[in-house]
Amino acid sequence: MSTAEAEYIAVGSCCAQTIWLKHQLSDFGLNISKIPLHCDNTSAINLTKNPVKHYRTKHIEIRHHFIRDHIMNGDCEIQFVDSENQLADLFTKPLNKERFNFLKNELGIIDFKNVN
Repeated sequence: MSTAEAEYIAVGSCCAQTIWLKHQLSDFGLNISKIPLHCDNTSAINLTKNPVKHYRTKHIEIRHHFIRDHIMNGDCEIQFVDSENQLADLFTKPLNKERFNFLKNELGIIDFKNVN
């Protein structure tokens, strides 16, 4: 599977989870119009925006095209984020100490060892 396909499937899964959360939050009176999804793969982003079935994507199962419908309906919007600012790397990749601390600070995670 290509990187674009893997990212496309991952973003689709993320979309499904956030749509579920959106419905749960609406039960509590919190209405969210568009859910921003961040992706660092432009090919995967292009797959979400192109409703035409391309010969290179014909083997992607229909269920993975779930995200296209929600982007076209305005439930979600996919945004490019460069790899340098991809906060999810904190949870998915081995990082050196400096990079780990940078991402941890960007997410607002508190280090209790340094709190008085």
